[in-house]
Amino acid sequence: MKITRLVILFNYQKIVLGFIVSALFLGLSYLINSDWLVIILRIFSGLIMLNIIASLVASYILYDTSDLYELKNLNGIIDWNQTENAILVHASFDPLSKHLEEKYPNLNLTVCDIYGNRHEHDKGIETSKKIFPPNPKEIKISPDQLPFEDQSQNVILAVTSLHEILDHKQRVLFFKEAKRILKDDGVIIISEQFRDFVNFIFFNIGAFHFLSKKQWQNAIKEGDLRIVENKKITPFANMLVVAKRN
Repeated sequence: MKITRLVILFNYQKIVLGFIVSALFLGLSYLINSDWLVIILRIFSGLIMLNIIASLVASYILYDTSDLYELKNLNGIIDWNQTENAILVHASFDPLSKHLEEKYPNLNLTVCDIYGNRHEHDKGIETSKKIFPPNPKEIKISPDQLPFEDQSQNVILAVTSLHEILDHKQRVLFFKEAKRILKDDGVIIISEQFRDFVNFIFFNIGAFHFLSKKQWQNAIKEGDLRIVENKKITPFANMLVVAKRN
């Protein structure tokens, strides 16, 4: 429940507003005499409540019960014990690096926070950092200029972070930089929610926070990389395995 509690913390204003609007619609339904308007108001009230509950249940399934942060889906794709250099990219929220460093002490892991992401000034970020303290070796990165040598990295791991690169051209530049620093047999692992039908059903307009499958495909292709595999982690998130074209 740790991460779901943070989701509630980050979105509590929207959740409270939703409860208030739902209660207002329900209350108004008892003050009017029009049968059809009563039905409409109560339907809207119920739909708002249902959407809040559905989004929280989906968040719990995605963040706290799935393989999103366990990385078991990477078995057969990455052998961490044989991996020399890896980069973990996050957006001011890092529940993963400590786990990786403890489990694979010989892994040379560089933790990178995307500079200028939308979470940097979020009111709940200080609380999240108390639950998941920033890695002491963490560095800030600009998506279009990665501070690593050519062909120096075996793995670039980005879990629910790259959608924070808001501009398409910046995303393309990130993938071009990723190609430059990646070894020929290296991989990029991208775990993200897509802007798709399922996420619209459960997260409503919150789905616009994410990118469509086509947007990811275009950015990766323009970065001169290829998608090797597209795996479903949960009904709400996919994992893209990306590699060089050769």
